[in-house]
Amino acid sequence: MMLKLGFVGLGMMGLPMLENLAGADAVSILAYDRDPQRLDRLKTHPAWGRTLHPALALADLAGCEVVITMLPNSAVTNAVIEGSGYGPGLAALLPRGATLIDMGSSNPGDTRRLAPLLREAGITLIDAPVSGAVAKAANGTLAIMAGGAAADLERVRPILSRMGAAVIHTGAVGSAHAMKALNNYVYAAGLLAASEAMLIAQGMDLDLNVFTQVLNASSGRNVATETKLAQFIVPRTFSGGFALSLMAKDLRTADSLQQLGGVAAPQLSLCAELWQRALQALPATADNTEIYRYLEAQRDAA
Repeated sequence: MMLKLGFVGLGMMGLPMLENLAGADAVSILAYDRDPQRLDRLKTHPAWGRTLHPALALADLAGCEVVITMLPNSAVTNAVIEGSGYGPGLAALLPRGATLIDMGSSNPGDTRRLAPLLREAGITLIDAPVSGAVAKAANGTLAIMAGGAAADLERVRPILSRMGAAVIHTGAVGSAHAMKALNNYVYAAGLLAASEAMLIAQGMDLDLNVFTQVLNASSGRNVATETKLAQFIVPRTFSGGFALSLMAKDLRTADSLQQLGGVAAPQLSLCAELWQRALQALPATADNTEIYRYLEAQRDAA
């Protein structure tokens, strides 16, 4: 028998993730997005009309055994799960025994709140946020963090493995969302430090290409210097594939974890505050690498 799977959220990350998943054997997929035009790209997929079908409404997922959500924030995810003015949510729609996998970067506090509510309805919740941006979503090599009972994860590991090269069990439900937020803080701090250093180098008329080589051959190397400077910042394309607004949201989430962890992290707060200011100053569509443009604007305005 084919596993009946629902996929909710066909944005920049969700769509390529679904395209990889749609090639899996013995899986029948219903894809849903509130914007039906996002389904158009799927019409050229080899599985379209065979094992990949459109869902016209969230209610069409009612019979799914597994549902994946890949949504932009907790507010949207909560509405899809708990229901809203648009109708009942997945908690009321899915059958007992179903598994719900939240692959967005949700707030771990919300995840911990939703888990027992879904458990009462007989639904298992796994939080499985991803890291790797659009390029790795497209080639199925994302890093996937997964929170939940080990047995629950093993049941859905073959599904997750279609979308990621590494599936890491992080612990209890909510742990993956917490680790994702903290991971993104470490990345953002590295990108911010690299951008500030590049801006100083630019002001001193240093060769930015050479400086990038120096960073990547030296102790200043990090994922931002390796994958963002020469590729998107030095050529000023600013098209790294991860929205600045999402980075700002993840930093707000990470910042909120200080209280849960019982630790004061002033650098985290400063980083989150700076990204929030950049979010207010730059276009809504800005890429996360455009933090460099924000720093330039601040310099020029000083």
